[in-house]
Amino acid sequence: MTKRVLITGIASFTGPYIAQELFLNGYEIFGLSQHPFDIAYGTSLEGNLLDVRALDGIIDTCKPDFVIHLAAITFVPHGDVAEMYMTNIVGTRNLLSSLSRQTSPPEKVLLASSANVYGNAVEGVLDENTNFSPANDYATSKVAMELMAKTWSKILPISITRPFNYTGVGQADKFLIPKLVTHFKENKPQIELGNIDVIRDFSDVRFVSAVYRQLIEKALPGEAYNICSGQGCTLASIIAELNDIAGYKIDVAVNPDFIRQNEVKELVGDNRKLFGLCSPLEPIPIKDTLRWMFEKFESP
Repeated sequence: MTKRVLITGIASFTGPYIAQELFLNGYEIFGLSQHPFDIAYGTSLEGNLLDVRALDGIIDTCKPDFVIHLAAITFVPHGDVAEMYMTNIVGTRNLLSSLSRQTSPPEKVLLASSANVYGNAVEGVLDENTNFSPANDYATSKVAMELMAKTWSKILPISITRPFNYTGVGQADKFLIPKLVTHFKENKPQIELGNIDVIRDFSDVRFVSAVYRQLIEKALPGEAYNICSGQGCTLASIIAELNDIAGYKIDVAVNPDFIRQNEVKELVGDNRKLFGLCSPLEPIPIKDTLRWMFEKFESP
């Protein structure tokens, strides 16, 4: 019997990639979005996580065997803090509550948290036991979501994912790497950025999607998993790669207004727990991701 997967936040950057990955591996896909959204690999459902009655109806309609909960406000400088907390915490709680009322609970519920929960930790490579130290409202909302989810752990088989930075074709150019690619593709002579010496662990969205496919089958309830490459690189090194790909050197102007006071200086993940569970996995080198994004670029 074909297993059913509900993906909340299907209209996000990541949602369609995960839907395709799962569909091509034999799953039936239901995608939940707050607004009408057509997906090529399954059934689209419209609803708001803050509407409990409607959410109950949606869950009853698709009766998922697995749930991948991506729906969240993920942009750190998002202006409406109250909306961020409501969506990321209360919306998640509503989903768990609705799932708990089903006669046949799902076999696995994956909640997407974030590596931002680790904040400005200085231990170097961060594993899943690193203490929480959120440095902004987005990270704080994800910490609260994780703690809230523990209250449902005896009722639902919940696992947590903590993705580090990832990117790919289709990510909005309000995010850093798509912004860089756009400037290079449009042959802009200069770009204004904040601190280009921050270190990040970047993955490719196609790798992340492959990870989610394995995790719905293998993740252990109550456990958290970093999703990361395990390699850190500076933004300056990414710009250097794009210089080579585009065939010219862009001028980088550091704008103090773009430097966030609570900037997380270094985020590099330890992926040994993930790879021990899901291997074989092969991260995609950042230079390959950048070339893919540059070659597939479509002007907004």
